[in-house]
Amino acid sequence: MCPFCYIGKRRFEAALADFDGRDQVEIEWKSFQLNPDLKTDPSISIHDYLAEIKGWDPSYAHDMNNQVTAMAAEVGLQYDMDRAVVANSFDAHRFAHFAKKHGKGPEAEEALFKAYFTEGKNIADHDTLAELGASIGLDAEEIRNTLNTDTYAQDVHQDIYEAQQIGVRGVPFFVLDNKYAVSGAQSSLVFLSALEKAHGEWKQGPEIINEGDSCDIDGNC
Repeated sequence: MCPFCYIGKRRFEAALADFDGRDQVEIEWKSFQLNPDLKTDPSISIHDYLAEIKGWDPSYAHDMNNQVTAMAAEVGLQYDMDRAVVANSFDAHRFAHFAKKHGKGPEAEEALFKAYFTEGKNIADHDTLAELGASIGLDAEEIRNTLNTDTYAQDVHQDIYEAQQIGVRGVPFFVLDNKYAVSGAQSSLVFLSALEKAHGEWKQGPEIINEGDSCDIDGNC
């Protein structure tokens, strides 16, 4: 539901396309829920919702959404914030974990972003999530059955806990090789530089300060 996350995703993807080591990069999505206490309410606009929780004038909220819409257009995304549905994202995160388990994590994330920011779909609705799953090759009925339980709830909470442990306070937030982090929807050049640095050190392996007595994997000492 963060508009900068979809923009950051596109900028990262642009950097990855220009990165020579892209075939060695594995992307893993993690959950980070915004406004966990938010109540799904399709009857109000996202402009009015933001105005209420942030104490903004409704016209100012509309102007801010127009600005982020223009920013999205610069990376080829078509936002329609007038149609965005105010929805709690917890079950969408559970759906993303379901998709990840079935090898469709990146596809699910793209489908969720598009559904929320472009298509005006309610991402808290189980039927909507089932339809999104079917569109990327997952079993819609299995998704519905899963979402009717608390399956993957702990996975979502674990991701959020891990984010808190490393000091994540906002999204988008990218962690490379558990060593470097890029915070925010940075430019593609920033992402490319971070990829090159992390990949170069990963290829080099750990620096051995000094060698001492040891035993190898075959038990030779």
